[in-house]
Amino acid sequence: MSFLRPLTRVAHRCTLFQTTRRQPTNAVRLHSPVSRKHKIAASNAGWIWGSAIALSASLALSHTVHLDAPARPESEKEVETVVDVATSITFPTIINVPAKIQIPPLTLMGFGVRTVSFLKIKVYSVGFYADLSNPSLNLSAEMSPEEKITHIVNNTGCVVRIVPTRTTSYTHLRDAFMRALQGRMSLARQSGSMSEEEAQAAASPMRKLKSMFPNSPLEKHTPLDIYLTPPFTDRPRALIFRDMGSIENDWVATELVLHYFAGDGPSPALKSSVMQHVDELP
Repeated sequence: MSFLRPLTRVAHRCTLFQTTRRQPTNAVRLHSPVSRKHKIAASNAGWIWGSAIALSASLALSHTVHLDAPARPESEKEVETVVDVATSITFPTIINVPAKIQIPPLTLMGFGVRTVSFLKIKVYSVGFYADLSNPSLNLSAEMSPEEKITHIVNNTGCVVRIVPTRTTSYTHLRDAFMRALQGRMSLARQSGSMSEEEAQAAASPMRKLKSMFPNSPLEKHTPLDIYLTPPFTDRPRALIFRDMGSIENDWVATELVLHYFAGDGPSPALKSSVMQHVDELP
């Protein structure tokens, strides 16, 4: 199932055309922990992003947006990839989003492994991408790395890419997301930074998020991409889960992404990697 069916109620101002998507291949295993050039057809990511970008465009534009159906790639691009040495899972340093409208590339800001239990079982590698060309970004050298990360998440489009090291369950991810959101909501209400009205407004999107995940396995090395749309002036931000659907709520959308950088986060390695990257930004 594509993004299309769950989003028909969201994309009111455009017509979406469902496309045929190709099945993903396993992540490339590298034999060296250094980055390398790897030829990837520009259309390879189309099935992941086509519907998501059609939605993003529909939130901002009033005309018809067609999804890309890249059956015949027009060109190939050299895409550099880096490997998470903890899992041998690779991440492209740039995600080029194919769409009928021009979408800026998303830059890999960092990655790391998620481990659980005292046995340090490696569950997945997770990467964080952001659109650094967004004019709404106003980073400064006076900002701490944490402040820069928060500013990026609050002001531009982002992607969290989860790649499991072994076949896992969507429900495990769902439960982790719900625990994270419920914990952040509890802290926000205790601190007074979240009103009762805001909490009530977030309740329905959270219930939708909980019901969105299928009772099926997420196969080993199959990426799950979570796309946070950039802010809009006339509607809430959307959080889009590839092949599952989306929710619209500013608090839920941004807080789910921000929880990866709260405290140690689900992956301390991811947070450390992203903090090192943003510290080098102006």
